[in-house]
Amino acid sequence: MGNGLRAIKLRRYIMGWINYFKIADMKKLLLATDEWMRRRIRMIFWKQWKRVRTRFKMLQSLGVHKQKAWEYANTRKSYWRTSNSPILARTLKNDVIKGFGFLFFSEYYRQVKA
Repeated sequence: MGNGLRAIKLRRYIMGWINYFKIADMKKLLLATDEWMRRRIRMIFWKQWKRVRTRFKMLQSLGVHKQKAWEYANTRKSYWRTSNSPILARTLKNDVIKGFGFLFFSEYYRQVKA
């Protein structure tokens, strides 16, 4: 499944869920869910970049120095552990994820409540 299609499906799910439960005050729950979801999205991207060469190229395209990109691309850590690493948090920032079309629960909740 492509990232565009994944973003559209996730957007529909979030919009429906928030519109159904918008009466409730669930700010803390949504913030925690957003944190988990962003980590999950980072993990999916890391998993899609299966080969070391691809990871190296993508990290460089996101602005990581060549030496560090090669070092991080060769990691043996699990997908989930890597998704919480500082390197992915710095390269796949929340703005970058939003740029791919993803929507976050707390962001949409604020729009609906206003």
